[in-house]
Amino acid sequence: MTGERVAAQTPAARWRMRYHRVRIAVRRAGVDYFRGDGSDWIALAGLLLCVPLIGWLTVVAPVWCDPAMLAVPITIGGLVLRPASLLGLYAGSAAALIVESVVLGPYTDGPARVTPGSILVVAGCGFIGLLVAQFRSRVGVPWRRGGTMLFDLRERIRVQSKLPGLPRGWHREMSLRPAGGQFFSGDFVVAARTKKGRVLEVVLTDVSGKGMDAASRALLLSGAFGGLLGSLPPADFLPAANGYLLRQDWDEGFATSIHLVLDLETGEYEVYSAGHPPAVQLHAGTGRWEQMTAEGPLLGVYGGAEFDPAKGCLNPGDVLMLFTDGLVETAEREISEGIDRLTGEADRYVAGGFVGASWHLIEAVAKDVNDDRALVLICRDQVGA
Repeated sequence: MTGERVAAQTPAARWRMRYHRVRIAVRRAGVDYFRGDGSDWIALAGLLLCVPLIGWLTVVAPVWCDPAMLAVPITIGGLVLRPASLLGLYAGSAAALIVESVVLGPYTDGPARVTPGSILVVAGCGFIGLLVAQFRSRVGVPWRRGGTMLFDLRERIRVQSKLPGLPRGWHREMSLRPAGGQFFSGDFVVAARTKKGRVLEVVLTDVSGKGMDAASRALLLSGAFGGLLGSLPPADFLPAANGYLLRQDWDEGFATSIHLVLDLETGEYEVYSAGHPPAVQLHAGTGRWEQMTAEGPLLGVYGGAEFDPAKGCLNPGDVLMLFTDGLVETAEREISEGIDRLTGEADRYVAGGFVGASWHLIEAVAKDVNDDRALVLICRDQVGA
């Protein structure tokens, strides 16, 4: 033991321990800074060091390094620094401009000097950077976390919209396409298997608005609806969702929703609707499509609403489609015409099966529609397939 303590106290061992501590401290500071939890002194120090470096290059090689180059650290500072730190960077940049002007002489004596145009460029970048920093400070999200937060929100909606696995003999898939090629949508799906996995419950909701405008409300509602699903009897889900939406008191707070309750053993199901387009079922025996229309008002319009279900049964070979109005309705096309077009395109998949069909159906029916589009397919395999 004595020999080990002596070895640990050797100069080389002490240097290794110090290096290890410094490395851990720097790594923690870097992680905290990236997450937005740490101070911005590292970035401020680096940018302040760039200011005299640019000033020196301007004096030594004014043809290659214009005084307006000070706009570079100022622009970066607007993205990474807090407003108070940014003012310190501005003070350093102003001092550098004064020194450059004194050393290089008046701009009337020749080129490559501090001109009014250079000052305006630096001042303009500083003003824009200060506005950006003030906005970030007011929102409370550092630039390093802003993109990460949006990514997390998008992934959370995607995970919540994932349909659970089904037993053998069943197939399910869902495709969602936001308006305008964005990554955020006002359409969302929550689903769960309840009653010990025997029942599949799927809720497809279309929040008022589209794209980014509806994404924040969709995220809030998807979390709330996911908590309600399976915690209440199916008949009580939409009334509870309606009450939740009314309590939000949003200016544009209504939504449409369709709730499927499917018994995976018998194929019997109920569909509850809140002002949503009807579900559509393909009967394999006849090859005909049937609209399953349930009665119910929009969510978030008035309290005490009642929702009457439509009932049906998925026999082997049958298909059930749930979709939002963006898929079947446009300014030039009635919803009935859109449903006819959707079912007509879906007929092409009857012979070969509907695996992977949801995305292709959206592409075929509503590729260029400027609205959020969602489609859920539930298929029961043929006996012996």
